[in-house]
Amino acid sequence: MIIGIDLGTTNSLAAYYDNEGPHIIPNRLGERLTPSVVSVDEDDNFYVGKTAEERMRLYPNTSAAVFKRDMGSDRKYTLGTREFTAEELSSFVLRSLKEDAEEYLGEEVTEAVISVPAYFNDMRRKATKRAGELAGLKVERIISEPTAAAIAYGLYNDEKPAKNLVFDLGGGTLDVSILDYFPPILEVRAVAGDNYLGGEDFTQVIEEMFYKRNKDIVREELSYKELRLIHKAAEDTKKELSENGNTVMKCKVHDAAVTMELDYKDYEKACEELYDRIRIPVKRALADAKLKLSDIDKVVLVGGGTKLTGVRTFVSKLFHTFPDTSINPDEAVALGAAIQGAMKERQQSIREVVLTDVCPFTLGTEVSVELGEGIRESGHYCPIIERNTIIPASRTERFYTIHDDQSKITINVLQGESRMAKNNLELGSMEIEVPKG
Repeated sequence: MIIGIDLGTTNSLAAYYDNEGPHIIPNRLGERLTPSVVSVDEDDNFYVGKTAEERMRLYPNTSAAVFKRDMGSDRKYTLGTREFTAEELSSFVLRSLKEDAEEYLGEEVTEAVISVPAYFNDMRRKATKRAGELAGLKVERIISEPTAAAIAYGLYNDEKPAKNLVFDLGGGTLDVSILDYFPPILEVRAVAGDNYLGGEDFTQVIEEMFYKRNKDIVREELSYKELRLIHKAAEDTKKELSENGNTVMKCKVHDAAVTMELDYKDYEKACEELYDRIRIPVKRALADAKLKLSDIDKVVLVGGGTKLTGVRTFVSKLFHTFPDTSINPDEAVALGAAIQGAMKERQQSIREVVLTDVCPFTLGTEVSVELGEGIRESGHYCPIIERNTIIPASRTERFYTIHDDQSKITINVLQGESRMAKNNLELGSMEIEVPKG
């Protein structure tokens, strides 16, 4: 069986598909969400999920969270005396989900479809796949989170063509994807996003308000444990604000109780910068798809961040329509990944759909540009496959050697949007011998 996994910044979860449809797999505690937190004790025993989250309050120096944001980077997290990359920490979360699935389903689980933000670059996607392999899984496919959510919502089940926008605000990332459906093809038309904007940022707004109102509390003088306690209090306050409006934030600092009354309107005003950042990928996705807001037939909300009242209100006003929230935003991606797994297994109970995706970033190569009068400048970026090109794709460009009788050329394959080669991600390079001339 191929399970579907939503490897999230804040929470992760798994799902499977049977003849009755997709189902969330509860973890060993009977809960549907597993916090993406890892902790280790002095005997090198590892903990994942809620237990690790609880340990993080007591032993913050041997615990880690929100590491998905560093997937594919060289950053190391120190847990006690050992160091781990985000890729390695993610493998612990994936292994825990794998073990929970095996316990619940009563069979060995060796294959999975794992979701990633649509705006993850090649390095981050490969790191996610390696994390799955470290966890003992054969990763059948890395699927973009909005595409998985679209599958879960059954956007491919309508008989009429439609243009859908999936707004995915998770714990640490934002994806905006526009999908065209013309039976039986579900085509990703454009994606845009922000890998450093999510529900965590709305929590940090409350933290900043807390420090501004309590000037006698200096952040740099607090222990890591106290910082985590304040962060947890801010997280709880964010949820209460969304449910009840005004509330009071309560926490302990230097063994003293500290409170802060918080007005919903003040909080929303403080979040205006985040809402401005949300507008940017929305506009970019629409522009790349050559569409207007009025062209969108349906808006779907995905990700825990979209459960915030302010976010839902903002999206409703932005698109002049009430978004579809018929599926739990926390679960849509995992359910869609499970359906994709069933499609790969060709289960008879599922309707086949042709999925097409796009290249989220421009692909090109490094070139030398002639500026005139025999002057050349190297280090320029030449785009070949533009971002949001439907893949697979093939493009041809003609280049010339710099010097006469040059026998070799080096081709650097790059990914990114900057005009300068050094500012883009290098995917690889190759050296090719060419005929002199």
